[in-house]
This record gives sequence, C-alpha cells and structure tokens, in this order.
Amino acid sequence: MNMKHHWLNMGMCLSLSVIAQGAGAASAQTSPLTVADGANTTGAQKVSFQNGAIRMAGHLYLPPGFDPSRPHAAILVAHPWGGVKEQTAGLYAQQLALRGFVTLAYDASHYGESGGEPRDLEDPAQRVQDIRSAVGYLNSLPYVDARRIATLGICAGGGYVLHEAQTDPRVRAVATVVAYDIGGATREGIDGAPVTAADRQALLARVSEQLNKEAAGAPVRVEPLVPSRAEWTASTPAFLREAYDYYQTPRGAHPHARNRYVVTSPGLHIGYYPLAHMEALSPRPVLLIAGEKAETLRFSQEAYARAQQPKELLVIPGASHFDLYDKPAFVGPSLDKLTAFFQQHLAP
Repeated sequence: MNMKHHWLNMGMCLSLSVIAQGAGAASAQTSPLTVADGANTTGAQKVSFQNGAIRMAGHLYLPPGFDPSRPHAAILVAHPWGGVKEQTAGLYAQQLALRGFVTLAYDASHYGESGGEPRDLEDPAQRVQDIRSAVGYLNSLPYVDARRIATLGICAGGGYVLHEAQTDPRVRAVATVVAYDIGGATREGIDGAPVTAADRQALLARVSEQLNKEAAGAPVRVEPLVPSRAEWTASTPAFLREAYDYYQTPRGAHPHARNRYVVTSPGLHIGYYPLAHMEALSPRPVLLIAGEKAETLRFSQEAYARAQQPKELLVIPGASHFDLYDKPAFVGPSLDKLTAFFQQHLAP
C-alpha cells in the first residue's frame, strides 16, 4: 500500500459510522439513520468503569420494556481501530438492545471519552484488557446474568474479542463483523500489494528510531490515519477510498474520532497473532460475519478454519468491508443473524 503517510504503509482498519443509505441489494430501509434514531425508551445511559488506573467511558443500552428485577443477557461491542462508541459499535449495540439484550458500547483506552495516554495509541494488549474490564463491568450489574455475557467485535475489535475470549471463560459466545487481524494486516497487508521481509524490517527501524527520539524527550508523534482526498493518487487502494467515505464525511465522522494514530503503534501490531489459538474457544460458539467483496474476508475465513465446533461463517453477498459498518442492505442481514445467534446461545 503506497501512501504519503509512510509509517502505516500496510493494511488498516478504521472506524465509521451510523446507518447511511443502503447500496447494492434492495432494502426496505434506505433513509440515513443515526445511532439515536429509533432509540428505545430508556435510550443510551452514559456509564464509566475502571480498567486499572484508566477510566473507561461507555454507552449502556437497555431493551424496550426493561425490567431490572429479572436477569438479562448482555453483549459488549468493541469498536474498530480509530473508532469511538458513537459510531458503528454504537449502532450495533443500539440495534441489538432493541432486539432484547442489554448492550454496552465503549471507547477503548486512549480513545474518545476514555482515559489513557498517549491519545490515539492502538495497543493490542490494552485493547484486550479493555474487553476484560468491560466484561467485569457487565458482570457487576445486578440485572445482568453472569452466565449469559457475550462479546461482539467490529473490524479490529473483532480480532480483539476473538483473542480475549480464548482465555476468558466468562464470555459465553463470541461474534465478529468484518473481523480484522491487525497483526496479520501489518505483516502481510490486505490490498494485494506484497509486504516483504524488507518492508517489515524498514517499518520496525522507523518505529525504533521514533521510540529513541521520544525516550530522549521528543513528543509522541501522530499522523492522520486516513489520507485526505487531496492526497489520493491513481494507486490509492479502494479500501482507503471507502474508509475516507465513511470516516471523513458526515456519513460517519464524529468529533471524538480524530483520524490520528500514534506512529509507533504498528510496532506493537507486527508481533500480534490473535487467531493463533482459535481452538481455545470451543465448546463456546463463535459466529463470523464478513462481506463477500471485503479485502478482510480472509481473516474471517482463517478464524473459521482454525476454530473448532460450534462455529459459523456467514458471508454477506455483495458486501464490502465498510458496507457492513452501516448500510441497511448489509447491516440488516448481519443483525438478523447476530440476533438468532445470541438468542440461541444466551438463552436462560
């Protein structure tokens, strides 16, 4: 992947948004929606919980007719790299709440309204710990049945929830939408351009140089995560063009999602292997949803191949990676499948 921002010249996964107009297959719902549209009567509650010394910020959604006197199944939703709770994670959390679940969308450490310095750092180990803390928070709620907690991850959040659940038996079911292996993408790329051993060594050399500068007192270096339209060239990958259409336009932009990343983050990604022990999830069920046209489809296929039963892989026809963030024609079937999956495996 050739782009001006040379620090991140391998595949990336970005956050985006709230339902926008559908494309591709016909859909009964084509008008743009926001996370707030169609909210249940209780709406989203702003909540906070601790992840060690870091204060985490979240939105808790309660189902229609919520009765706090009885136990409920709960689902936490992990957002993509660079995302915040008000975007696609919030959309899925809200829609699943409308289907009967208690749900939590939260800002990862270093993002949005959550704490953590430096800002915009994408640290896989920290993202996994965020999920553990969120599971603990849900477990602490008196109306959540601790035996019926599940996780859902979108994009990079998908890779993180798969990894976290491998060693967290509190999680009873795991699902992903367009799962993205941030380690595999950094090592190998996702857009068809080969990433060589020399490319990887050059990346690590740049990261090491910057880390030494920061150790000597230089400020943490950040750069844009998605290049502006003015920087596109004929070789700009479709993946980045789609990312811009979501992340840099009113369709998905949010003031808390700053389109920045700490340039040393890829040094933490390159040695990260979230799919290496998928067999550890069994006998707990896993559902992987991906787009037929998504560059990231291979990550869901790899996760499925490595997992043991019970497992499911649903490929949405005609869908690209970012279609499954917010487009009704593709999000609708995804939500239908997620609802059936969680109803089955989180039943009392």
